[in-house]
Amino acid sequence: MATTGSSAPEAGRRAGAERSRGVSVYKPCPFRSLGLPRAPLVVMAAPASGQVRRRARAAPRPRKAEDWWWDRLAPRGSGYHLLQSDNMLLVLSEPGPARPRAQRRAARRTPRQPPPGLRAAAKPKARLRPKPAPSPAAARAPAPAPTPTPEEGQDAGWGDRIPLEILVQIFGLLVAADGPMPFLGRAARVCRRWQEAASQPALWHTVTLSSPLVGRPAKGGVKAEKKLLASLEWLMPNRFSQLQRLTLIHWKSQVHPVLKLVGECCPRLTFLKLSGCHGVTADALVMLAKACCQLHSLDLQHSMVESTAVVSFLEEAGSRMRRLWLTYSSQTTAILGALLGSCCPQLQVLEVSTGINRNSIPLQLPVEALQKGCPQLQVLRLLNLMWLPKPPGRGAAPGPGFPSLEELCLASSTCNFVSNEVLGRLLHGSPNLRLLDLRGCARITPAGLQDLPCRELEQLHLGLYGTSDRLTLAKEGSPLLTQKWCHTLRELDLSGQWFSEKDLEQALAAFLSTPGSSHPALCSLNLRGTRVTPSTVSSVISSCPGLLYLNLESCRCLPRGLKRAYRGLEEVQWCLEQLLTSPSPS
Repeated sequence: MATTGSSAPEAGRRAGAERSRGVSVYKPCPFRSLGLPRAPLVVMAAPASGQVRRRARAAPRPRKAEDWWWDRLAPRGSGYHLLQSDNMLLVLSEPGPARPRAQRRAARRTPRQPPPGLRAAAKPKARLRPKPAPSPAAARAPAPAPTPTPEEGQDAGWGDRIPLEILVQIFGLLVAADGPMPFLGRAARVCRRWQEAASQPALWHTVTLSSPLVGRPAKGGVKAEKKLLASLEWLMPNRFSQLQRLTLIHWKSQVHPVLKLVGECCPRLTFLKLSGCHGVTADALVMLAKACCQLHSLDLQHSMVESTAVVSFLEEAGSRMRRLWLTYSSQTTAILGALLGSCCPQLQVLEVSTGINRNSIPLQLPVEALQKGCPQLQVLRLLNLMWLPKPPGRGAAPGPGFPSLEELCLASSTCNFVSNEVLGRLLHGSPNLRLLDLRGCARITPAGLQDLPCRELEQLHLGLYGTSDRLTLAKEGSPLLTQKWCHTLRELDLSGQWFSEKDLEQALAAFLSTPGSSHPALCSLNLRGTRVTPSTVSSVISSCPGLLYLNLESCRCLPRGLKRAYRGLEEVQWCLEQLLTSPSPS
């Protein structure tokens, strides 16, 4: 029985009376000094005299279905055994399971024996006493089997039995998904086998080095970069010998020594990105181009690099250059001049964008000269630039075009000078175009897009953002776009386009699936700020089962509560249900 909340004298009298009747009383220590409530008084009956406690014999464990599978995969005596974790099953060829935890702890607690020399010096040599002769009965008895020690018995854990090549492949999957840091640094601290696997140079193929004191005073940043440079002097030959992609972020004073180390220790480098770096000289880039014969991609966005250094690098490594990223400034004209002079005939990706401080000087880029200088171009991005294309001369023949071009981005947040005529000069020889981004290009019309030679366009962005969408007059001709690419379009952006309600209804009717035909591939639709009606939206959702993104913000013809962006299949289907059940707006 148990009593709680009784006074101390009454509890004492009751305990004495029960003790006299053969009852054991267990009272926990008071915890008032610790600020805890008083524990209840627990009374337990003592066992009767002469009563013997017997432990019930455990019932045999029933055999589970999974035991049958284990016996089938690794039967006893086959030389194989299984080890199972949450989502992995290992079939190992060495006999015997891993040591239990108790044996592993005993092995760690066993003191190590000192070397024979030190043991002999520490203890005096004991006198040998003659052993007594064994009795005849003891001589005839068989000798007992020696008891194996933990070190001589079962082997270590399963991690030590995994081959090093398999462990490196497992680490390689994690590095490919999340990068080498911080995983490899943490894995090297687990055990010696993991440290050996994490030290393989093949895993350190992509590295990002950022200044440790970004935003600190200049003196502190210089000291931190010098300290990191001292570590790189050991890391480069021992870990980064097979480095392929290197990114330097916010290095201000030690860029030249780092690039020198890269040139000496990383001959397989293929990609170099300098973001927010200062002090990049022409000697460092030219030395890197000569030392790294596989370097074909260079990203210099948001870094202060002189145009002469970039031009010298392109003259040395231009024949193998594939990708180039630049930030537009007053010195970009000299770099583009080198590209127009066929300095990089194998260039496939060219991106020129503005930095944080927008440059108001228009970029003058001759279209036909760029087509001749970079005939293998596949991606061309001129982002947020005030691009002023040079008009062709009188009687000039059209350029060769970009026959391999797959992506063209001319997006801008302000007014630009891209028209139907300029777009035709760019894409007249590009039948393989897949992505066309013309956001902010208010002078482009559906009639101009219909004349393009590309037949399998997958992404079309025509949204108007900023102040340009408020100054746009009513347009017509949107059915020309959807009727041409309704079977291949996956993403369509018409935000801010002031098409009429009837025009939009006819345009989106092209996505209605007909009996016997496949469903449209449309998965993203942006109709922000348009005059789309509820009936048109519901018909599009019903005809496109793969629609995962729908933006209906600021659509005046839709009922309240539905003017928002929908992400995911569930939200899009919920929007369809609300459109079918809600009354039409007055």
